[in-house]
Amino acid sequence: MGWTILALALAYLLGSVPGGLLLGHLAGVNLRAVGSGNAGATNALRAKGPLFGVAVFAFDAGKGIAAVLVLPLLAGEVAWLPVACAGAVIVGHVFPAWFGFRGGKGFATALGTILALAPLGLAPVAGVWVIVLLLAGFVSAATLTAALAWPIFVACMWALDRPALLWFAIALAVFLFFTHRDNLRRLTRNEEHRFQKVWLPGYVRR
Repeated sequence: MGWTILALALAYLLGSVPGGLLLGHLAGVNLRAVGSGNAGATNALRAKGPLFGVAVFAFDAGKGIAAVLVLPLLAGEVAWLPVACAGAVIVGHVFPAWFGFRGGKGFATALGTILALAPLGLAPVAGVWVIVLLLAGFVSAATLTAALAWPIFVACMWALDRPALLWFAIALAVFLFFTHRDNLRRLTRNEEHRFQKVWLPGYVRR
């Protein structure tokens, strides 16, 4: 039991390592002071462009992968621990203890956990995200739609075989809607930032 608690605690602490703030320090930008003030990949993209945004995204996703694949090894064969570590690392990313509990919104880290827990699930989730982004132009709308697609996919593929994964997928969707609640309000008011032609070098934001 002690090793299980340690794994969960380390997953939370790993999630609390702010990729956007650390990489931003190296790049000479404080994400807290620009754009939305969020430490996640979307604000990093707005602050310093695509390469920096991708770097922050990869860092945050890597935390999710490591939390699921590495930390459960501390406790041996505990069937539910990878899913629990996935939840802990996402919570740590969103509510980092040593940064005033103000982190990112969790989507990049969530994608890392999805890749580690169920690699087949990454393609439909990422596919939905890309399609909605290209059609609607809103990163937040793409994220929320992908969040809904994840539990639906799990329910269709593994509802009976992997109930813990299904409950995690449902909880994750609810959690991401919570972390994106301000974006949701702006979407309903038609005040959300829109990215146009994001697949081209010179994207336009309004």
